[in-house]
Amino acid sequence: MLKVKVLGSAAGGGFPQWNCNCDNCAGMRAGALNARPRTQSSIAISSNQVDWLLVNASPDIRQQILDFPALQPARAKRDTGIRAVLLIDSQIDHASGVLMLRENKQPLEIYCSQMVHQDLTTGFPVLRMLEHYCGVNWHEIPIEGAAFNVAGIEGLAFSGLALSSKAPPYSPHREDPHPGDNIGLQVRDQQSGRSLFYAPGLACIEPHLEPVMHAADVLLVDGTCWTNDEMMRRGVGTRESLAMGHLPQSGPGGMIEALRPFSRQRKVLIHINNTNPILVEGSPQRAELSAAGIEVSHDGMEISL
Repeated sequence: MLKVKVLGSAAGGGFPQWNCNCDNCAGMRAGALNARPRTQSSIAISSNQVDWLLVNASPDIRQQILDFPALQPARAKRDTGIRAVLLIDSQIDHASGVLMLRENKQPLEIYCSQMVHQDLTTGFPVLRMLEHYCGVNWHEIPIEGAAFNVAGIEGLAFSGLALSSKAPPYSPHREDPHPGDNIGLQVRDQQSGRSLFYAPGLACIEPHLEPVMHAADVLLVDGTCWTNDEMMRRGVGTRESLAMGHLPQSGPGGMIEALRPFSRQRKVLIHINNTNPILVEGSPQRAELSAAGIEVSHDGMEISL
């Protein structure tokens, strides 16, 4: 059985964000909101609930491991349930957590695209830094949908699909996007045939993604912002959601509309920004999502396929 554990469901900075006093963050700290705190987005995937693939390693990974004991099963003096780490991009909130795993007994098995590997050995050289600690074995992810396996994660097949995106600000090719800067991930149970499509950074549903998403049983996709101008509305920034590579939920062409053709699939949002009103249980925005058959993930959520 394919098992997915949501370790973190928030966008970069988590919720509440440490330096933010928007209505959401201030209300959360004051206990005035019906909302849950959230760490930065990451999931764990397993077929046997013993051996786990960590998909993205957020800066909150230490707390996420404490909150999910299966990742620290304590079978020996030094132990972990994490068999490998897969990185869908090289953003700080998805990759910097690998440094917290530096005490690993063996080299970390890292799966990522060639572009992500380039960023993480140059502009943000965390993989080179790990060579001074546990070391790294890099496995390149093909980005055109070819299936691959992850050693130790038996019975599951994975496929990476390039998404339109921009590399992080520290990337050598920040202003020259390359395929593989960001990928979506298909995970398929080879026995049952059931599958998950995971894309926490999704600017649009491109034609090559549609067959994979229609074939999936669960879509775990970008829930960053409610509106394109959310940061400005909340008074905390000037960047638009689409410019950051995230399709907002509301409005013409938004995620609610884009997911409408996927009527058979279970649809769940992840990577939710601290400014997003869907964080508030019972909000009109949450009700609109529910009416459209869309769920909002939370830390600790489990999905079984």
